[in-house]
Amino acid sequence: MTKAQDLPKAYEHQSVEGKWYQFWLSKNYFKADDSSKKPTYTVMMPPPNVTGVLHMGHALNCTLQDTLVRYKRMKGFNCLWQPGMDHAGISTQIVVEKQLASQGIKREELGREKFLEKVWQWKAQSGGMIFKQQQKLGVSVDWDRAKFTLDEDMSLAVKKVFVDLYKESLIYRGNRLVNWCPRCNTAVSDLEVKHQDQKGTLWHIKYGGLTVATTRPETMLGDTAVAVHPEDERYKKLVGKKIKLPLTNREISVIADESVDKDFGSGVVKITPAHDFNDYETAKRHNLEMISIFDNKAIVNENGGAYKGLTSIAARKKVLEDLTEMGLLIKEEPHPMSVGKCDRCEAVIEPMLSDQWFVKIKPLADKAIKVVEDGNIKFYPENWKKTYLDWLYNIKDWCISRQLWWGHRIPAWHCADCKHITVSMEDAKKCENCGSKNISQDNDVLDTWFSSWLWPMNTLGWPAETEALKKYYPTNVLVTGFDIIFFWVARMVMAGLHFKKQIPFKDVYIHGLVRDERGQKMSKSKGNVVDPLDLVNDYGTDALRFTLASFVGAGKDIRFSEDRLDGYRNFINKIWNATRFCLTALEGVELSKNIDANSLTLADKYIVHELGQTINEVTQALENYQFTEAAQKLYQFTWNEFCDWYLELSKPVLYGTDQKQKTQSGAVLVGTLERLARLLHPLIPYVTEEVYQTLRNIYPSIKNEKESICIQEYPTLSDSFLKLASKEAAFEIDVVKKVVGALRNIRGENRISPAIKIKILVQTQSTALLKILQQNDAFITSLGRLEKADYLTQLPDTKKSAVSLLTIGQERINVIVPLEGLVDFNEEIKRLNKELEKVAKDFDIVNKQLTSDNFVKHAPKEILEEKKLLLSQLTDKRQNILASLERLS
Repeated sequence: MTKAQDLPKAYEHQSVEGKWYQFWLSKNYFKADDSSKKPTYTVMMPPPNVTGVLHMGHALNCTLQDTLVRYKRMKGFNCLWQPGMDHAGISTQIVVEKQLASQGIKREELGREKFLEKVWQWKAQSGGMIFKQQQKLGVSVDWDRAKFTLDEDMSLAVKKVFVDLYKESLIYRGNRLVNWCPRCNTAVSDLEVKHQDQKGTLWHIKYGGLTVATTRPETMLGDTAVAVHPEDERYKKLVGKKIKLPLTNREISVIADESVDKDFGSGVVKITPAHDFNDYETAKRHNLEMISIFDNKAIVNENGGAYKGLTSIAARKKVLEDLTEMGLLIKEEPHPMSVGKCDRCEAVIEPMLSDQWFVKIKPLADKAIKVVEDGNIKFYPENWKKTYLDWLYNIKDWCISRQLWWGHRIPAWHCADCKHITVSMEDAKKCENCGSKNISQDNDVLDTWFSSWLWPMNTLGWPAETEALKKYYPTNVLVTGFDIIFFWVARMVMAGLHFKKQIPFKDVYIHGLVRDERGQKMSKSKGNVVDPLDLVNDYGTDALRFTLASFVGAGKDIRFSEDRLDGYRNFINKIWNATRFCLTALEGVELSKNIDANSLTLADKYIVHELGQTINEVTQALENYQFTEAAQKLYQFTWNEFCDWYLELSKPVLYGTDQKQKTQSGAVLVGTLERLARLLHPLIPYVTEEVYQTLRNIYPSIKNEKESICIQEYPTLSDSFLKLASKEAAFEIDVVKKVVGALRNIRGENRISPAIKIKILVQTQSTALLKILQQNDAFITSLGRLEKADYLTQLPDTKKSAVSLLTIGQERINVIVPLEGLVDFNEEIKRLNKELEKVAKDFDIVNKQLTSDNFVKHAPKEILEEKKLLLSQLTDKRQNILASLERLS
């Protein structure tokens, strides 16, 4: 049997976490039971990339999901938390290509099959490291069900979806303008392009008698028109005419198009359909020729004439030199611009004409819009609903082909004889149109998200109607970041409704990013990246989880700092120290099996009342995905109510000689601690399991319960233990807490040492409050460190006294501390006046900043908020100093 003296003085997370995680796994606590009659609760883990390494975003996402799953498991649900990994087409291919390049090997030299063998070898050796890292966070997923998006059954589902959509004429192949990454050598979607604001240049160039302005002069080699606004009187006579395109032997037309802003520059714009999305749409309206001047590596091709073989940057330099020499470059000026870059490799994206596969998305999007508009799928926080809908209202067809080797290869075969495309589930042996065997499979693979959008269904066995699919689909909630609402959330809704005729999940909880303490996005270039595994090693998993949950609030970004983490490590240690205190104080005491409410102390009845309130508030918070509220309620109850007040109020009993009272109050103390551990468990699983097991080893009543806290019942308001609560006792203790709190504030404000016992006066005109104060004089004297307290109905002379006014409902209490003999008035007045000067100086500085139009206009929003808060604090501080001076005068 464990004894109090056997417990370590501080909580040792290093020795606890691995032990309990392996225990949970060995007992299969995380496994979903397909034969269970319990209600189901299903969560799909957003599959991390096979190349992934745990970062703070993963840590946050895993914490929130695990909190929900552990909570629901304790509430009696049959929980499935489905894990898995994404093959991550571009990312993985880049990783393996770099590895081969370090050995002097190029992908093309190996060929497709040999290269894919290398990728699979890499996946077996290094891929999936993130699973082990996630386990360090305590995630309670059903690891036996882990899926990989290139598993054979997953691949068959992807192939079926492609074939079915093609047969429904919802997938087509066409030559269209796409975002092209010259480094990855593949098309990428709009969502995979990140835009960066940069300082650019606007060059003004003579085109015949016209002047055009452009930020990309090299693309003029692909111009097929210049455009003016149809109502621009300056150019009406030129519409339909031809002009000579500089640096080429071609003539191009002057066209009129309403998209032209006649007030920008000269009102004339160059049209380069093959390298600009707006120009592409203009060209379609006017049936213009589309001339591509770059190859797949963004090198100028034969259409660039004398500039063939130059990179886009070198071509720009040469074009500008030639235009200058010919007297056609009128001027150049600074111009801010947004440059699109590949989200994977940072290469500048080039709009490029290319033969690609597309999903005709609008018929799918219309259904996905309706289920959210009708409230069948709810977003938390609700403001993300608008983001989701706005994107779907304006959605464009989805380019699903990628020029890669790693991924789901497109199940389409091209006939060299009749040019027909055969799309089939089986490998085609001949053309379905002409019967020719001269066919070859499409070289492209599918966009990674084309497999991910099926994740809630095919992880459960779809397209087969498996028992798991029937039992766990649709899922309950999706927890994810806002950055993949379009990539993944919307597409899963579309896929679920089209193929399963059901929504994939009922709720979507969107969380923000984890930023540094200044609100900056974490990035290697800024040097502000924090490794969650280092934090786990240094502070413990529970401290990290509680920190993240405490600051996730309502979809907003988290400002992470190690100071906060250190504070929550102290919180974890506080729980452990409270456990040690209880066991030490109750050592040798046999707890009462039948608690008599009539024999309990006021403190006992108060803490059970507060426990009931906390159970209710935390349950409501978790049911509504209010993680921060749940964490804050638990923190407040644990640290303030249980540790700071109840344990202090219980010391007279625990250290007293009344053994019968100890058995009764001790049972309340341990009962409250055990229920508190259960309340905290979903958020901080390790320390709560350690506390629970420690209590099980000592107290038979708990030993007879479940063998792990993670399968214990989550506390509910129907618990008979809560019948011991007293609202009246809670009110009385609240009065005591307010009086003692006022005393502590007065000591602090007047620099009176806690070691000095003082005399005080407490005045109220309320007979009921006066009685409560007199009955609890022992508590007030002890906790307030008093020599004596006098309780009065009339307000005495408060000159040279510190006074704190408390409001209790409609009544008032004055807490009065005579300062004579405790404070050197002259020295204190000097100190306060000096402090007042400093506050006034600081106030003037901050106020000057906030009344400066220049400062308000240019300062970041978070700095403005900090300054406003500081000004308010300085105002309050000034008022407090003036009040103190008045009392001492």
